[in-house]
Amino acid sequence: MRSSNPVLTRLTPETNAGYRSAPSTGYPSDPSYPSVVAPATTERMTIDDVVVRTVALLTLTAVSAAAAWILIPDQYTFAAWIGAAIVGLILGFAITLARITNPALIATYAVVEGVFVGMVSKYYESFFDGIVLQAALGTFGVFFIMAVLYKFQVIRATPGFIRGVIGATVGVFVVILLNWVLSLFNVNTHLRDGSPLAIGFSLFIIVIAALNFILDFHLVEEGIRQGAPRNFAWLCAVGILIGLIWVYIEILRLISYFRD
Repeated sequence: MRSSNPVLTRLTPETNAGYRSAPSTGYPSDPSYPSVVAPATTERMTIDDVVVRTVALLTLTAVSAAAAWILIPDQYTFAAWIGAAIVGLILGFAITLARITNPALIATYAVVEGVFVGMVSKYYESFFDGIVLQAALGTFGVFFIMAVLYKFQVIRATPGFIRGVIGATVGVFVVILLNWVLSLFNVNTHLRDGSPLAIGFSLFIIVIAALNFILDFHLVEEGIRQGAPRNFAWLCAVGILIGLIWVYIEILRLISYFRD
């Protein structure tokens, strides 16, 4: 359900010109270790920059979701859902692959994702009263837990950890895409039908999505330490937004299995 994953592009030095390694982290010999843009020559990014931009994008997404829920008629819910998903996917890849930091484009992405989230939420809420609030609380609970685990170094973004999370994320995306294609031909893999296998698959996805937050936190920390330019905070904020939406959608689905 996640539209894109910026970790796949922003944490791969060999595919991003201008990136450099972080020798003081203790992993200088591993070329796959996270790195950020070269030091800024003007204003540098701070943690406040990331927080402000993340909150701004979350606000835009929430407002857009609420507006879509209220204004889009029920008969157009599915069309708006699919349309927003496709546009969001395109924008998400464009922003992360090209490392775009244009505030207007990123704000547009947040609005489009808001329409997507609003339509998905409206659909589930029509069947399961209160499920949206439960999923929202669960999402921010997961985010808070991962922030605490990172803060106290219970989980560290080592090179091996980063490779593992990226590999698992790609694998999950491929499986989800393949499952969707098979569903078009009425092939039931039982990964999305509420069965025990589906529940286990959703739990696995939530874990992988949650672990991506560790990469997001590490990217912010390294960006600040290496003196990344201030506008780099937009990419950090987009990464966190994508993670939150991914976790929210999957928790929404998981709760529906138990309430169906």
